[in-house]
Order: sequence, then structure tokens, then C-alpha cells
Amino acid sequence: MSMPYSIDLKAIQAPLKESYKTDPKTALVTTSARSVPSDMSDPRHCAVAPVEYSSVVIRSGLHPAAGGAGDTPCSGDILAAALAICEESTLRSVAANMGIELEGVEVQVDIDWDFRGTMATDRNVAVGATGIRMRTRVTLKEGLDEERARRMLGSAERYCSTLQTLRNGVNVTTDFAIANP
Repeated sequence: MSMPYSIDLKAIQAPLKESYKTDPKTALVTTSARSVPSDMSDPRHCAVAPVEYSSVVIRSGLHPAAGGAGDTPCSGDILAAALAICEESTLRSVAANMGIELEGVEVQVDIDWDFRGTMATDRNVAVGATGIRMRTRVTLKEGLDEERARRMLGSAERYCSTLQTLRNGVNVTTDFAIANP
């Protein structure tokens, strides 16, 4: 069977997997983002950038339900996008490694919020998301075995790290301090 992809992902990943097996410490990675300078007189907007991609500035702001202008994505939009990115890239990776040719992928992520918690109008309402729904639809090239397709979808769900982090939780430490000039 010829490879339907322009990149042989399995060949790229093989030495990485071998390294992770022989030296597990090589599999440990930290991803980071940080604030970048923005207009401090505007309490509704901010800007951040991934540390390794500092030229990729993400402008964001409050959701309109929290008084935002509605002209930039809010952190909830970016969280939904992060989950969609992880699901689609994982699905594409699994398909490529299985030699399954995709015609199309559509991932929709919806996150529900109750802003009474965020806006401190009801202390009995938790701050944060109340539910997340992810819908993934894949169009395959004709002639694919249904069992292989099911395995592909199961693997994509299992190995989507953002999905698994949201499902299983992770320890989050914080360090809030006043910076002295």
C-alpha cells in the first residue's frame, strides 16, 4: 500500500519512540506561555505568547459575559481551540501511522460556562467550565475496513493529551506575588 501522505510520520517518530523507551527522561517536555507587553490601561484585553514561538502572539480578552468587548477570543475559546487542535492533530497522526487516508476531519468543541461563579454573583456556583462536548467527524477514502477505522478513532481519543488532561485532571501549582520595582 502506498503512503497517502507527503510526510512519513512513522519514520520521523520511530527514533523518538526508541529514545523514550531507552531513556525515559528524554520524553519529559515542558510547554510554556507567558504574557507579552500590552496596553495596561485596557482591563479587558491581554496578550500572551508560547515561549518557544514568541512571535506567535495571541491577543485575548474577557468574554462579553464578563464585560469583554467581544472582539478577541476569550480564554474559554482558546481552551476549546486547544482541545480541537489536539484532537485533530492526534487523529491525523494516528491515521498516518496506520496508513489510513483521510478525506476530511471536522472537530467541534463546545464548552459550557456559568458566569455567576466567574462574576462572583453566586458563591454556590463554581468558577469554571460546567461541561465540555467534543464532536469529531472523519471522512475516509473509500474501501477502508470499518474495524481499522474504529481502532483509529479509539486511538485518537486515547492519545489526545489535552482531552486526557481535561478528563483526568492534573496538579496545578500557583505562585502569586506582588513584584516590587
